[in-house]
Amino acid sequence: MRTLGTVGEAAGFRTTAASPLVLVPTMGALHDGHAALIDAARMRAGREGTVVVSIFVNPSQFAPGEDLARYPRTLEKDMDVCLRHGADAVFIPSAEEIYPPGDSTIVEETELARGLCGAARPGHFRGVCTVVAKLFNILRPHTAVFGEKDYQQLAVIRRMTRDLFLPVEIMAHPTVRDSDGLALSSRNRYLDADGRERARHFPAALQNARALAEQGETSVSKITATARDGITAGTGSAPEYVELVDAESLQPLTRLDRSAVLAAAVRIGETRLIDNLRLNPPDGKV
Repeated sequence: MRTLGTVGEAAGFRTTAASPLVLVPTMGALHDGHAALIDAARMRAGREGTVVVSIFVNPSQFAPGEDLARYPRTLEKDMDVCLRHGADAVFIPSAEEIYPPGDSTIVEETELARGLCGAARPGHFRGVCTVVAKLFNILRPHTAVFGEKDYQQLAVIRRMTRDLFLPVEIMAHPTVRDSDGLALSSRNRYLDADGRERARHFPAALQNARALAEQGETSVSKITATARDGITAGTGSAPEYVELVDAESLQPLTRLDRSAVLAAAVRIGETRLIDNLRLNPPDGKV
């Protein structure tokens, strides 16, 4: 497994890499969810193709006061995960490599990034789009794999790739969850024992709201109220947002009459968690 530390090394590796090249962009602190993405990339690349994992804690997607400085960095363990799951190379650039002196160009998607986490974290998706566009241009992957846990991020990157005519297939992987339903996230390690116990009620509340929809409820206000009340009662924290949005446009719905996503965010102590579930109309027609 190759370790690539500079843009020049990564670009040079790309010139000799076997096709297809499949990229798994990460910020490190890898867990079983990331391992599943690497496994999916390995399957997509096949035996003859190439899998590259990037590990880069991207400063441009953190706002002042967020957890950039304390974001977990576990490089030795991360390298072991990459090796065990079949990565051919790991790209670990410094911030100076990705944002060299004089760097003044940004990439911004302005529609799908507007609500949900985009409203709560202004500038976040601008940072995401900028770094992902840079990674795509450096490594020129045929496919890039992203998890559905970050559903809005996935939608934004798909739109950016489409709008900029980037020749990259965006491949989604289902959310990977712990045994109690909590979506795996690098930030879960911030939770103490009490916080972890409270956190398990977050996905349970979303599941209860989905069950209501499956029983025939189409009122968005009733579905989201069920989720909101369950999150507040179970975690002890009022959610940052709970919304039912169109699965494609991410626009808020008033009735569950099409394929939709129930998305929510909550803070447990200082730890911000996000999650989502897909919902379909009760008659199954989308």
